[in-house]
Amino acid sequence: MPQIQLTPAQRKIHRAEAHHLDPVVMIGADGLTPAVRKEADAALNAHGLIKIRVLGDDRAQREQIFQTLADELDAAPIQHIGKLLVLWRPPPDKPKVADEDRMPGPREVKLIKNNPRGGQRPEVKIVRVLGNQRLTPGGKVKRAKPRQKSVKKGQQG
Repeated sequence: MPQIQLTPAQRKIHRAEAHHLDPVVMIGADGLTPAVRKEADAALNAHGLIKIRVLGDDRAQREQIFQTLADELDAAPIQHIGKLLVLWRPPPDKPKVADEDRMPGPREVKLIKNNPRGGQRPEVKIVRVLGNQRLTPGGKVKRAKPRQKSVKKGQQG
């Protein structure tokens, strides 16, 4: 996959954002293993902007690791300073999960009340219940009570 190309101004913004970050991926003496690639990809998905610390002393090898990671993970190389590498990739779009149980707005509830005299049909009422209301076991609609306000916040002295 090709790496993302950024303008110098965009790189500067990402460098400033990465300044306070700690390295989330460490590359040891084994170099760029599949496990390291997997962790770097997971960190980019989670954070978008990451720092990687390379523990080797060979600068050419660090530069090659930097370019390889940027190419394979479809990320933009932001900065290579010393043993720290900074990569950026835009965070993936998270699919919005619709909760089937949650319904906005008022809902209609069927209320069945048995007649006190036996042998007659129960009384059926359809009641509209708003979001701040609830239906009691007795079949009454009650509104939510307003939240209590702090006594201390009400006093201005």
